[in-house]
Amino acid sequence: MATYKKRGYKPKNKKDENLIDESKYKTAEVLNTLDETASKSEKWIEQNSKPLFYGLIAVVAIFLAYLSYNKFIVEPNELEASNELAFPRKYFDEASTAGSGIDSLLNLGLEGADGNYGFLDIADKYSGTKAGNLANYYAGLSYLRLKDYENGIDYLSKFDSDDQILGPVALGAIGDAFSDIDQLEDAMDYYAQAAKKASNDFTTPLFLFKAGQTAMMLKEYGKAESFFTEIKENHGKSDQGRDIEKLINAAKFAAK
Repeated sequence: MATYKKRGYKPKNKKDENLIDESKYKTAEVLNTLDETASKSEKWIEQNSKPLFYGLIAVVAIFLAYLSYNKFIVEPNELEASNELAFPRKYFDEASTAGSGIDSLLNLGLEGADGNYGFLDIADKYSGTKAGNLANYYAGLSYLRLKDYENGIDYLSKFDSDDQILGPVALGAIGDAFSDIDQLEDAMDYYAQAAKKASNDFTTPLFLFKAGQTAMMLKEYGKAESFFTEIKENHGKSDQGRDIEKLINAAKFAAK
């Protein structure tokens, strides 16, 4: 049986020969350019080998220093701060259920006792730790319960958290403080911030509701309707959403 043998391509005419020659020339030119580029790169690396080597050592040293800092400073500091926080929290929790002597318990939590740190000391000494951040939160709430609104707002403003509950609650507590001292515009603003801080069916409708109520007191009925409508559309099954239609209608009626 005969087999087919593929033969090399032969140009049909002079034009084809010129195209082939041009293609070979271009290929050779590209290869020469690549060789020149590689040669220049090798020469540059050879000329700069010492700076590159020292740069690599510096990067490794920084990385190791970072690991050591976290291992021997940050982690022990976090643990120490967390342990210190347990003492004032005991008084804060007791104040939440005590029938009397609440102010004394809150002050013990703030100032500390028996050689133990209170929230204020922890917030200051361990300011870069999670426990130090939490100390700002508890200090702020303690001051608010003592009706020291200025310090309460100050410490709660220092607290920063992406927690789905604590983050919104801290902003909402600032809103409550402003509401208690009749700064309703500020109160409404912080309630709105608290509602946006996290999306859930507990804090979001709660602070939208407070923002709406505050807007009604300020006679900003359009904003009130907007806050109440958001509860209806996105959190209708929450406690605040049950009779929200009445408040929406009240805001619409008041706006006329």
